[in-house]
Amino acid sequence: MNTRGSDFWDQPSAPPIGPEQFNEIVTTAADLAIVLDTEGTVKSVITNPLNPTLGRLDHWKDRDIREFMAEDSLAKLETQLEAYREGHKAKVDAIEVNHYDNANWEFPIRYTLHKTGNPDIILMLGRDLRPIAELQHRLVKAQLALEKDYETHRDYETRYRVIMEASRDAFVLVDVASGRVLDLNTSAAQLLGGETDALAGSAFTQEFEGRRRGEFIEGLVIAAGDEALGHVSVRSRRTKKDVVIHPVVFRAAGDKILLCRIEASETAEAMAADLSRTLSALYREGPDAIVFTDSHGIIRSANDAFLSLTDAGQLSDVKGKSLGDFLARGSVDLKVLIDNAGRNGKMRLYSTRLEGAFGSQLTVELSATLMGSSGFAFVLRDTSRLEVIREPGTAPPAAGPAPMSDDAMRNVMDLVGSAPLKDIVSATTDVVEKMCIETAVELTNNNRVAAAEMLGLSRQSLYVKLRKYGLLNKNDPGE
Repeated sequence: MNTRGSDFWDQPSAPPIGPEQFNEIVTTAADLAIVLDTEGTVKSVITNPLNPTLGRLDHWKDRDIREFMAEDSLAKLETQLEAYREGHKAKVDAIEVNHYDNANWEFPIRYTLHKTGNPDIILMLGRDLRPIAELQHRLVKAQLALEKDYETHRDYETRYRVIMEASRDAFVLVDVASGRVLDLNTSAAQLLGGETDALAGSAFTQEFEGRRRGEFIEGLVIAAGDEALGHVSVRSRRTKKDVVIHPVVFRAAGDKILLCRIEASETAEAMAADLSRTLSALYREGPDAIVFTDSHGIIRSANDAFLSLTDAGQLSDVKGKSLGDFLARGSVDLKVLIDNAGRNGKMRLYSTRLEGAFGSQLTVELSATLMGSSGFAFVLRDTSRLEVIREPGTAPPAAGPAPMSDDAMRNVMDLVGSAPLKDIVSATTDVVEKMCIETAVELTNNNRVAAAEMLGLSRQSLYVKLRKYGLLNKNDPGE
């Protein structure tokens, strides 16, 4: 550094710096400047005005600096002071210490110790290490967070690998944008006729004959969103076998990915054929009657068990007729079954009586299932044998009313000892009657005419009982 052509620092004497300028240079070059004797007593303390976070430390003056240091820093300072007292210091040393002030404020400082003209006086220039300590603390927290994320990633990676390899199905993950295989399990590699490492990263389209990348990947995406289609049939280029791909589209980290489950065509066809044979055998040989109807209840098909229950000689005797023709309450029973199954998708355990071709009647339980737009499937089970083991005087519920509630039962039991048996029986009858009426109204969707016919009452009697139990205005009549 040159000043007006002369070497400013290499002059034999000290640089020409005035006392005021020297004091300003010291205070701004360090965050904290301390003048102390070799015994450790602070003679002067100056803080950098550009670093106001240290505050005012004037109360340190004329006090032992050890009072403001952490215990682990005392040995460092004592070593330096002893060396200065014995005159062994010939070079500048640096120490890092922790200061305490007001017993609750800690701050680290890095000091350089300098000789002065007085052998008993030392100049300590300190640099505030708090920004560095805070940065180190943040780095440590970031490192711990990264390690935690890495362990979590490894955990999920291990689970993912185990699931992929343990699965019997062949799975391939494909990137929609590039059309390349991201990952696949061993079953998929065997089905495609290649090695796992060789197939990973390759173009998925190249594994099949007569397919163009853009059209093939787009077709898989469309199939994944089409419930009716749901799969794509292709031919493997390596094994020359027909396979079926069942794709699923999802997003991961903003990228579209296809999860493709691959199965051999013969396997899928064999499973479908086996299921078809099993269901056909159940339909033909099963003990329960099975009837398929259209959306209006007209019989389209029925098994031998139904023909046996209705005493029909052959399918043509019942085909084309309404299922209601074989039910004791006719169209009322059929409407209840169709309405509830159409609304909820299914209806379980509806009790009624089935009329045969020659007037015989059997107690049956029906369940109905909505089969989409094709109509309904009904399963009927003969329960007349159960009547033999029922106690005399008891009858099966006409339309499956709910059992007596605990509150109603307790109310009846509370009458024992406080009312005659006749009154108790009357109260029990009222509870059961109310529950049966509520069930009939619910099953018929509040159709009072149908409910009266189901219960074997006149319409006027039903209204009387609805008024008696406070059910008349519960819902608007849906007649």
